[in-house]
Amino acid sequence: MTGHQDETKAAYNGVVELYASLFADRLESQPFARNMIATFAELVRATGNARTADVGCGPGHLTAVLNELGLDAFGLDLSPGMIDHARGAHPSLRFDEARMEALPIDDGTLGGVLAHYSMIHTPPDELPALLAEQVRVLAPGGLILVSFYGTDGPELVPFDHKVAPAYSWPADRFAELLAGAGLDVFARLLHDPASERGFLDAHLLARRPV
Repeated sequence: MTGHQDETKAAYNGVVELYASLFADRLESQPFARNMIATFAELVRATGNARTADVGCGPGHLTAVLNELGLDAFGLDLSPGMIDHARGAHPSLRFDEARMEALPIDDGTLGGVLAHYSMIHTPPDELPALLAEQVRVLAPGGLILVSFYGTDGPELVPFDHKVAPAYSWPADRFAELLAGAGLDVFARLLHDPASERGFLDAHLLARRPV
């Protein structure tokens, strides 16, 4: 189960500065994503447990946004290059190298998990175990916001992402995976992308039952 992770790690290590420059202010042109993240932060704050992991944090820009929104957020990423950049760009915040499949977090301790397009490289047969790991670290009542590339059709679509191979998912199928991991999916947003790739942008908000 480490082959694709090692390839993804190496690929992202090779584009750190370019990736950081492209995405540093990305939310300014993405009102739907920006508002879903703000809603997520508001709901996490309402649980009384603001501790939140930004899994697959990349250069740390969204970890900083979450903290600005009142969360006690920290970033995790498999790429040491991304973590080094995030630490330099946001020295007051915590960033650690880690894989989403094996989070260095105690059971049931987080109020929130943000996975912003960070699960798109996971092969379909490995995604249920990855989601189970996110559920493990969430406290009862904790929330997860997953964003990914969506498709109108019934089948997932493999595609050549500019950094590493990736998958576009039908929102209903991804929601079924979240439900299968023990989460209640209570909000979803699908919208046309502002890119040439042609997939929908999909956001699913789910809660671990109390």
